[in-house]
Amino acid sequence: MGMTIGIDVGGSTTKIIGVDKEGIKHPMIVRAEDPVTSLFGAFGKYIYDNGINLSDIERVMLTGVGSAYVNQPLYGLPTHHTDEFRANGLGAHYGSQLKDIIVVSMGTGTSFVKVEGEKIEHIGGIGIGGGTIQGLSRLLLKTHDIHQVVEMAQKGIIENIDLQIKDICNSPLPGLPLDATASTFGKASANASMEDVAAGIIHMVLQSIGQSVILAALNSHIKDFVLIGNLAKLPQCKEIFPIMEEMYQCHFHIPEYAEFRTALGAALLNFAR
Repeated sequence: MGMTIGIDVGGSTTKIIGVDKEGIKHPMIVRAEDPVTSLFGAFGKYIYDNGINLSDIERVMLTGVGSAYVNQPLYGLPTHHTDEFRANGLGAHYGSQLKDIIVVSMGTGTSFVKVEGEKIEHIGGIGIGGGTIQGLSRLLLKTHDIHQVVEMAQKGIIENIDLQIKDICNSPLPGLPLDATASTFGKASANASMEDVAAGIIHMVLQSIGQSVILAALNSHIKDFVLIGNLAKLPQCKEIFPIMEEMYQCHFHIPEYAEFRTALGAALLNFAR
């Protein structure tokens, strides 16, 4: 069996990954101004950089919102479209020892996909994600460069922005430690530093995502949440989600190649047919 290529086509970012009998091969991200340019650029760069012959490729599996723009062969290879939510489920579960999970796909917005055994079900989502960080950063920080925002946020002090339980109460509340957030941006002043504002934006988005999936899982037995997508690689995830784990007795998991898991799931769907 040859290599299967999974490609997650976004609006301006394309993620590509290969899978063969030996496992995952050469994950890559390529950015361009439109999805078609991004796709063809990613695929061409992928096969060139990794010395892959077109004859070595068995199938090309496409997913993501940008894949709808592609209805022709890719460098002469037929393309096959796959369901993004199934790709999320399969990709997040790959290599995991977990049984039942909720996949938290953090892209421009955020979707939740429940995986129970062989059943993969999209259960909803929220319009908060990377697009929120970029939009608020344009308005408040005059930049949408996520790397710049993250760097600024690491120098910020969240206690200067968020109102915490300790600001309104002198003792912890049931299930809420003193450093729990009572109100995001509830303590921000008009002269807050840009670093503090950046920290507030990222904390607000990640906390909202985490709390939303916890609420989405209330009527189920699932306590394991797998974070995938670009936001899963933000350094603030390692600060925010462990606090929520302790508060809500759940577990957030960030797998290897977290940002490529949807592309990986698309490739895996070839083997699941």
